[in-house]
Amino acid sequence: MEIGKIPENVLRRSVLKQLKSRRSEIRLGAGLGEDCAILVSEPETELLFSADPVTGYGQDTAFYAIHRAANNIAACGGEPVAVLLTLLLPPSGTEEELKAVMAQAETVCAGLRIQIAGGHTEVTEAVNRIVVTAAAVGKAKVGCVRATGTLRPGMDLVVTKWVGLEGTSLAAKEGEGKLLERFPAYLVKEAQGFDRYLSVIPEAAAAGKSGVCAMTDVSGGGIFGALWKMAESSGVGLDIDLKKIPIRQETVEICNYLDLNPYKLLSGGSLLAAAENGNDLVRALEAEGIEAAVIGKAAAGKDRVVHNGEEKRFLEPA
Repeated sequence: MEIGKIPENVLRRSVLKQLKSRRSEIRLGAGLGEDCAILVSEPETELLFSADPVTGYGQDTAFYAIHRAANNIAACGGEPVAVLLTLLLPPSGTEEELKAVMAQAETVCAGLRIQIAGGHTEVTEAVNRIVVTAAAVGKAKVGCVRATGTLRPGMDLVVTKWVGLEGTSLAAKEGEGKLLERFPAYLVKEAQGFDRYLSVIPEAAAAGKSGVCAMTDVSGGGIFGALWKMAESSGVGLDIDLKKIPIRQETVEICNYLDLNPYKLLSGGSLLAAAENGNDLVRALEAEGIEAAVIGKAAAGKDRVVHNGEEKRFLEPA
């Protein structure tokens, strides 16, 4: 396509025509000539904002960008409502690719009950692959927001689902041929499908009703990165049992074969939450059909220790 803003006829048929999901809170959404979306705010409601740029995922770029931005809102205790997408395409990009990205974006948003409220599309020589930035907007009742940096000594730490889901899925897709030389096809296919677990919206909503004190989604840097981030922002130490961190066998097998650290692997789809009583939180999550496990506690001081049987290591910045 030609460098510059997407032509109006392309914008109509390959971008705006894909957008069907609607939310009552959005008074003005995406449209020709509209540079702002209008969100009607409710009384005693706080607005939350988060942005996440993603590149290098081809036609799945919007899929990951939207999930990451929406997960950030959910992990803060909010309900994602809308997303604004900025799409940058290289000159080699085609209208078919643009349409496919937007169709996928709409499918993701429909599944998450989020409206694409606006954004920007452009062809530029500044990129050599599709770049998508998702800016999510959410809402939460006053007093319901949960920050990352409110962890206190003695609190239990809980992880939902399994760590390494996102990274395992990507590794299984990108390295399919190599993995099939070592593993049965059913294992590789199952690992590729881990991206179906990427949303943490359900568990964040359930945790928010169950006495959670702090939350963060586990993404870049893996579970070790998320633990460090929560502890550092809270100014506390950690006492973590490596054997209690939930992980799928597919992740273990693939990481061993590809020489990857599963605890530093991209872990979109997992939520790290802190609570005074982690077992109560686990039971509340399991009642909603969400697997979870207590993996350790916050500690006084600044030592961030991970135990593996008799061995121990100290976490470092991701």
